[in-house]
Amino acid sequence: MADLFGGLGGFMKGLSSFMPQDDPDTKIFNANNELNELKQRELQLYAEIGKKVISDVGSRPEFSDIVSELQENQRRQIKVKETLKTAEDEKKEKQRIEQEERKALTCPNCDYVNPEGVKFCQECGTKLGAPGKGTCPGCGTKNPPESRFCGECGHKLL
Repeated sequence: MADLFGGLGGFMKGLSSFMPQDDPDTKIFNANNELNELKQRELQLYAEIGKKVISDVGSRPEFSDIVSELQENQRRQIKVKETLKTAEDEKKEKQRIEQEERKALTCPNCDYVNPEGVKFCQECGTKLGAPGKGTCPGCGTKNPPESRFCGECGHKLL
């Protein structure tokens, strides 16, 4: 059963080579895979230490090479976790930018999402980028569309 998942991990790792390497999702996928491999190796190293201790009952076991590799593994895990955090932050920033771009294309009057490059809503004709109907030009408060004055600051609504 372990071979099945080990083979699947190799397949998934190979599959990731076809994914765009600068994409945050790919970076997260690769970092998670590497972190899982490092954790697996850490467990193997602990098992080796345990086997040496058990086989050398009564004498002091020498396993400094395993301890050194274990410490290196742990240092690498820290680096991969940092890579993972960076990739997750990149993904959040990418999503934020996409959301802002979508907001710029959304009509403030009717919420229709327009294609890129248009200056006026293709659904209702409202100028894009202008405050929506009922939005106060003075303080930015959203008021009911039939309001003539802002309920927050009293400014005359357009």
